[in-house]
Amino acid sequence: MITLTPAAAQEVRRLKMAHNQAQGVLRLGVQPGGCADFVYQLALVATPQPGDRHCTQADIAIGIAADSVTYLEGLQLDYTEDLMGGGFRFKNPQAIKSCSCGHSFAIASDFGSGI
Repeated sequence: MITLTPAAAQEVRRLKMAHNQAQGVLRLGVQPGGCADFVYQLALVATPQPGDRHCTQADIAIGIAADSVTYLEGLQLDYTEDLMGGGFRFKNPQAIKSCSCGHSFAIASDFGSGI
């Protein structure tokens, strides 16, 4: 299951309104790449893709890409602002390391790759 902090939920709601996607879905996934093996994907979409796992957190519909579920199990999505601007932060219990930007991560080598 994915958890949104109150700050992340507030930012998702703000983005949905700014992009006229009040009924949209927050879609999460991962893909190979980045400086630590995998990179997070985050998008507002009108409808989830076939096969996505669905959940609702803080009244926000979330779709998790089918091939990314294992990599994102237990993920906490946060949103913070600092002198460099605002951004989403990923706290992933599956990650054994992440790059300094926080958008790329690696998992244990025996975890397997379904992507």
